[in-house]
Amino acid sequence: MKFVLGTKERMTQVFDETGRAWAGTVLRVAPQVVTQIKTVEKDGYHSAQVASGVQKEERVAKAQRIAFGGAFKHVREMEISGDLEKGAQFDVSVFVPGDTIMVTAISKGKGFQGVVKRHGFAGGRRTHGQKHSEREPGSIGGGGRAGGRVAKGMRMAGRMGGDTITVKNLKVLQVNAAENLLLVSGAVPGRAGTLVEVRSI
Repeated sequence: MKFVLGTKERMTQVFDETGRAWAGTVLRVAPQVVTQIKTVEKDGYHSAQVASGVQKEERVAKAQRIAFGGAFKHVREMEISGDLEKGAQFDVSVFVPGDTIMVTAISKGKGFQGVVKRHGFAGGRRTHGQKHSEREPGSIGGGGRAGGRVAKGMRMAGRMGGDTITVKNLKVLQVNAAENLLLVSGAVPGRAGTLVEVRSI
C-alpha cells in the first residue's frame, strides 16, 4: 500500500490530453521518514510509523525526538504490505498519474448549526398561520414514541463539522516531485493547511 502525509493547499482546474477539464486539489507532500516498524511478533500487527514536516526542536518532547530520530511536525501509522526499514525515506514520487487513492482529513468546523443546515430538514411552511418557524425542527415525537424523553439519535441542532472524513476513488492527476506537489481529482476535506493522509486503493 502506498501512503504519504501531506497538507491541503488549494483547488484548481487542469485539462488532460483529451481536453477534458478536471477539478482537482493540490496537496503539498513533504519528504517522509519511516520512524518505526511494528511487527506481528512484537506488537501483534504489521505497520509502519511515518513522519513528515520539519518542526522546531523545542516544540517536540525530548522523548519523541529520540524515538523518532528528529523533530517532525506530523506522525502517523499505516499498514504496509511491502518491506520497509526504519530510517527509510520516500516522497511524493511513490504515486504516479492514474493511481486510484483515498484521502482522509478532518472536515471544516462550522460551529453550532440548526437542523436545516446540519441535517437537511425542509423547515416549516411559510404561510397559513406560520410565524417565525421557517427553519424550526418541528415535533420530536412526544410521549408515545420514547416514553416522554428525547429518543437516542434524535437529529437536532448542534456542533457541525470537525469530523474525520475519508473520500475514496479519487485519481492522481499530476505528480510534481521537484516541488513536492500532488494533484488529485475532486475535493478533499478540510481547510487550506489541513493534514491529509493519502493511501492507494
